[in-house]
Amino acid sequence: MNANKLKKIIKLLEESNISEIEIKSLFNKVRISKKPAPIVATDYTGETQEIPVIAPVKPAIPLNPPSNPAASVSSAVDEKKTAEEEKLAPIISPMVGTFYAAPSPAAENFVKEGQHITRGTTVCIIEAMKLMNEIESEINGTVVKILVQNQQPIEYGQKLFLIKPD
Repeated sequence: MNANKLKKIIKLLEESNISEIEIKSLFNKVRISKKPAPIVATDYTGETQEIPVIAPVKPAIPLNPPSNPAASVSSAVDEKKTAEEEKLAPIISPMVGTFYAAPSPAAENFVKEGQHITRGTTVCIIEAMKLMNEIESEINGTVVKILVQNQQPIEYGQKLFLIKPD
C-alpha cells in the first residue's frame, strides 16, 4: 500500500467517529487506530500476550498556574535578594566531597557568619577520597552566609560561602 492511500485512510478516520480501521489485502495488512495499540509480547514458546497501554495522565497541578499577587510579591523579593547577592563574592567548592565546618567534631567552626576573613584564611575542609583538603579564602571580606551544613555532601562548583568583599 502506498503512502498516498495511507494518508487518505488516516484522514477519513480522523474525520469520522470511527476509532479503528483494519484493511487486509493479499499482500498487506494495515490497522489504523485513534487509540494506542496494545503492545504484544511473544515468549520463547511462541505464545503471544497483549500488554495494555496506559493512557497518559494529566498532572493534578497545572503546569502554568494562574498568577496571583502573592507570587508577584515573592518574585520581587527574590529579585531584590539576587541583586544584593550579586554584590557578594562566593567561595566555590573546587571538588566533590564532604563539607566540614571545623577541623574536628569538638572544635569550633573555622568561620562564622559576620566574621571578617582575610586572603589565605581556612574556611572549611572538604574530604575527598579520604583526603582532608583545607579550603582557603581568596579574598578579604566578611562572611555573610554559610550555604552548606556540616558533613553535607557537596559538588564541584557548588557555592559554599557568600563573602562581602572589603
